[in-house]
Amino acid sequence: MRTALALVCWVSAAIFAVYIAVFYCGALLVDSMNDWNSVLPRLYGPGMAMATGMMGLHMAAGAALLLLGPIQFFTAREAGASAAHRWGGRVYAAASLFAGVGGLTYIALSGTVGGMPMTVGFSIYGALMIVAAVETVRHARAHRIERHRAWAIRLFALAIGSWLYRMDYGLWLKAVHGPGHLQSFQGPFDVVMSFFFYVPNLIVAEALIRRQTARPSGRAAGAVAVLALGLTTLATAAVTYLFAQSYWWPHIVARFTG
Repeated sequence: MRTALALVCWVSAAIFAVYIAVFYCGALLVDSMNDWNSVLPRLYGPGMAMATGMMGLHMAAGAALLLLGPIQFFTAREAGASAAHRWGGRVYAAASLFAGVGGLTYIALSGTVGGMPMTVGFSIYGALMIVAAVETVRHARAHRIERHRAWAIRLFALAIGSWLYRMDYGLWLKAVHGPGHLQSFQGPFDVVMSFFFYVPNLIVAEALIRRQTARPSGRAAGAVAVLALGLTTLATAAVTYLFAQSYWWPHIVARFTG
């Protein structure tokens, strides 16, 4: 069941990564930057060359993170990292730095549509991304493997934040029609989401890092774990389908046909 959940999450994140690359980065290539504002208001404006470039860097790096993250865990080995893991790690760390620096620079130049709560929440997120990338590489180079793995888990938890941000919004809008969300992204739900897309991830990451080697025993505990994983897998697949059908796929198709 864990494998099924990991596969569903990876497919979902990969679709989102392709959407970012085609829709947002593609707009740079076809000189159609106002398309950005059709999804996220005030993301682009005339005379924002530096900010636009930094946001483009942030998005391109974010897409790379979503695609590479699971691969890094699959290529890690108990006795030592493979060459693929080492080189993939360098690319992953560089993409993390680019995503963090690009996002922070954009915020410094243009602010955020959601005002101060979003600015604070997203700025903390970008700073944490940079710190986690630096610490992951620093401990790997010093051969402090346990610390390297711990920081790699934290970095991965942060890197999937952009995907979870969209997934959370998709679930909220589709399931309960979005109470607390405003078009200005300054509603109560929007304020919570300025932090919710990465803080719970870090809490889960810390729990994984600190978990005991002993696993819960007994049929009841096993049944609960299987049920939780199954429901999470189904929910992720359902939200991915709804979000891809409503937003991601139409924008991908429009980029190639419009």
